[in-house]
Amino acid sequence: INRELDNVGKTIRYIDPVEHRPSDQLRSLDKLCDEMEAGRVELLIILGGNPVYTAPANLEFSERLKKVRFIARLSSYYDETSFLSHWHIPEAHYLEAWGDARAFDGTTTIQQPLIAPLYGGRTSHDLVAALAGQSDRTTYDILQDAWRERLPGDDFPKRWRRIVHDGIADDSQSPEREAPWKFSDKPTPVKARTDSRSLEISFPPDPHVWDGRFANNGWLQEAPKPLSKLCWDNAALVSPADAQRLGLENGDVVELELSARSTQAAVWIMPGQPEGAISLSLGYGRQRAGRVGSGLGFNAYAIRLQEPAWFASGLQLRKTGEKYRLATTQDHSRMEGRDIVQTGTFAEYQKDEDFLAESSKHREESRRANELPTLYPDFENPENAWGMTIDQTACIGCNACVLACQAENNVPIVGKEQVINGREMHWLRIDRYYRGELDDPDVYFQPMMCVHCEDAPCELVCPVGATVHSHEGLNQMVYNRCVGTRYCSNNCPYKVRRFNFLKYNDDTTPVLKLLRNPDVTVRSRGVMEKCTYCVQRINSARIEAQKEDRPIRDGEVVTACQGACPTQAIVFGNLKDEQSEVNRLKRSPLSYSLLAELNTRPRTSHLARLRNPHPDLFEDKPLDAEPLYKQQGARL
Repeated sequence: INRELDNVGKTIRYIDPVEHRPSDQLRSLDKLCDEMEAGRVELLIILGGNPVYTAPANLEFSERLKKVRFIARLSSYYDETSFLSHWHIPEAHYLEAWGDARAFDGTTTIQQPLIAPLYGGRTSHDLVAALAGQSDRTTYDILQDAWRERLPGDDFPKRWRRIVHDGIADDSQSPEREAPWKFSDKPTPVKARTDSRSLEISFPPDPHVWDGRFANNGWLQEAPKPLSKLCWDNAALVSPADAQRLGLENGDVVELELSARSTQAAVWIMPGQPEGAISLSLGYGRQRAGRVGSGLGFNAYAIRLQEPAWFASGLQLRKTGEKYRLATTQDHSRMEGRDIVQTGTFAEYQKDEDFLAESSKHREESRRANELPTLYPDFENPENAWGMTIDQTACIGCNACVLACQAENNVPIVGKEQVINGREMHWLRIDRYYRGELDDPDVYFQPMMCVHCEDAPCELVCPVGATVHSHEGLNQMVYNRCVGTRYCSNNCPYKVRRFNFLKYNDDTTPVLKLLRNPDVTVRSRGVMEKCTYCVQRINSARIEAQKEDRPIRDGEVVTACQGACPTQAIVFGNLKDEQSEVNRLKRSPLSYSLLAELNTRPRTSHLARLRNPHPDLFEDKPLDAEPLYKQQGARL
């Protein structure tokens, strides 16, 4: 396809693997299982991975592993494979170890440790060296000797110091090559469903815990999945049509049987899921995944075979009559006729830049609202007036901004039960809305955080002045004043304020102190908190500007969410600077203020989402389409 589109050499390039060609790992694992079954493996060294959990079910890896006389395992976690091993060797984190790695184009980089191993971990280099009778050699020695062979010559010490200093080796990129094109006139055979009651199942990696290796990461577990908005679990995703046909509701526990193997999973009805197909993501149902990840979700590996590995037909689904509570951060996906996410096509935009009738209405309402009398004081911004724009066309709902905000601002995780109670603490969320037909809806993502209203409803109702307006336009929280009345949260139309109902932060475990950002306070129980526009980063830039006796430059302050966004959908800057990027975007005809009719005058604005459907492939859906959940009588 890339060759036909003339992409090769422009948007895509091919290179050869540098040291060796990739091996067929499944075939190699199959051979190992045969050797273990035959009793020909006396010593097995396992470096990383977790084959007891992730190996295809038909290989029965855990049973065959019991026939090995001695097993040593190097791993960061005492997991399912370590439990069946005789020795478990703690592995050093990659940020605690020397090493080298290659980028996508073959460029080599030297990996340097940031800290000494916290728990006395060892690297794979250390273990292999010990097995070779060279336990006195360090990882650094091994790495340096390997590079001495690659860069022979008397000037090696100088070249080595340069590589370590720069982080990359010069001229280490791999040469480009032509791809061997292989086309077949014969279509790939697809096994048809012989039983109308059977289904197809797919096994995608989970968007957050991947294949299970990140299951012990609480940040990733509590981050809502982009489409389902589930957290702390996976679920069997079922189409609305199949749910209606099989009498399924959200949370119903079903038994999934495939090739005489079965597992259980809770159902989640997903608009856009293909009819006749079930999706059950990998990475859950683990028994030994640390204090965070153990016992969560359902194990898809129990029915995943070696061939085919990613999807299979012939799945049988049966209701068990049991229910399972799933935690979701968004139960409601309708906009209720409001133009919360404004959208249109690129063709309409080219024809008339002011094509968004709702956007025009919004701007007119906003203009009129700003002319109304107000009880709010008129704040003066002497030098800086901070603001933000969010491009909804660019947003892909990946949650990178959510996790970046959590890391930057010491936002705690609260656990599944508290999420079910509606007490998640994320300062930033990604709202997801549907529009259109149940089997093929349009999906809209909208990043939502405190919009820092000029006329902030939260500020008027706080009895102790804990939420206040700064001279630069930030809506700030003074944590020491807050007494937890939550009046501000009740009065916030954007529902972006978070209350610390319980003491979520661990103040006693020493290693967790290394996790937190020292520039941001750690809140305790009983205070309200929310987005601060990363005020600590603003202050840091202000200090540097004052030392150099200059104003803060445009782009000098980058908020955590802005810096992490892979599509650059978020732009932050000074509204007093007419040439700033944020001002340029706010002058766009696509710019609008959310709920502007309330006269809150948000500092954060959104850009309407533009779609570019090909007329021969897609029938454009009208903006006033029937709300999703009122169609087809579906129970969602």
